[in-house]
Amino acid sequence: MTVYRFKSRETGDLVMLRPHGKRLLEIIGKDPETPGVLLAEDMPRAIDAIRAAVVADEAHQKQLVEEARARGEPEPQFDSVSLRMRSAPFIEMLQRCMKEKVEVVWGV
Repeated sequence: MTVYRFKSRETGDLVMLRPHGKRLLEIIGKDPETPGVLLAEDMPRAIDAIRAAVVADEAHQKQLVEEARARGEPEPQFDSVSLRMRSAPFIEMLQRCMKEKVEVVWGV
């Protein structure tokens, strides 16, 4: 699988390249190697996990930049598209599906 296609009855499909979809699935505690489903009642926990991962990722990047500056080294380079930006459409999908009480599936 080169992409993940997240589907629901409430939204259009959300397509992500494999590395990004895999990371989000790992963050929410789902096996990225098998088809799966995220139930509406599990979505608040998933959204919280993604938001916590975004905060942790940004704090880690800030720490790496500060450490490089302290050593007088060039600042490290990160993906031009952050986890915050990559996760935003997925969080929006989950919020809409949670509101309508419909699941999100992938790999099916």
